[in-house]
Amino acid sequence: MLKGKVAIVTGSTSGIGLGIAKELGKLGAGLVLNGFGEAGAIEALRSGIEREHGVRVVYDGADMAQGEAVRGLVAGTIEKFGRLDILVNNAGIQFTAPVEEFPIARWDAILKINLSAAFHGIAAAVPQMRKQRWGRIINIASAHGLVGSTHKAGYVAAKHGLVGLTKVVGLETAGSGVTCNAVCPGWVRTPLVERQIADLAAEKRISQEEAANGLLAEKQPSLEFVALEQLGGAVAFLCSDAAEQITGTAISIDGGWTAQ
Repeated sequence: MLKGKVAIVTGSTSGIGLGIAKELGKLGAGLVLNGFGEAGAIEALRSGIEREHGVRVVYDGADMAQGEAVRGLVAGTIEKFGRLDILVNNAGIQFTAPVEEFPIARWDAILKINLSAAFHGIAAAVPQMRKQRWGRIINIASAHGLVGSTHKAGYVAAKHGLVGLTKVVGLETAGSGVTCNAVCPGWVRTPLVERQIADLAAEKRISQEEAANGLLAEKQPSLEFVALEQLGGAVAFLCSDAAEQITGTAISIDGGWTAQ
């Protein structure tokens, strides 16, 4: 379905981003992976996807906290591939603390990586996508882009901002062949969530399984984690012809979390 298309997926060396990148590669898209990690492990991922799906895969270690680096990632992709069709803004970090104790440096870092990076990437990508008269921008927000939770001031503010940015870009690109949408996952069992489960287990002196179930019971009525393949499938759908008139919207994949 995406043969000949080129996709950037930020924060794609693990977790949600990696799952999405693999799905897009499976559908024939050339890929630019981005994220932190050990060089050998990243090369194994890159070459593995390239070999398995027969698509060109490159890695760019651009720091998402630096606006110019994000814009350079987009420019470098266009230079290497001659085009850019899909931009998935997925990179994100998390920190929890009551608002009065929230470290300023953590607030600034979350806003830079979870929100400003998407702005810089979109601003750099839209001119190329307009020129092609085809483009798909998909922002990986969160259930926390639609509702709040305690102790997550930075994350919730950034993800709400990302949903707002999605609406504006959807309006500005309407009718141009470019769409912009947000995907809002609930709990996904990523390394980030694994750390939250471990912290909860330690705090309450319970098993990891009990902590995971407690996390789900508090927010996600389905009592099941969202699978990486399900998120990848949703992104793939937004890249399809069937989704041509879906733009400026937020799609929840959260087991009923935000329906409550």
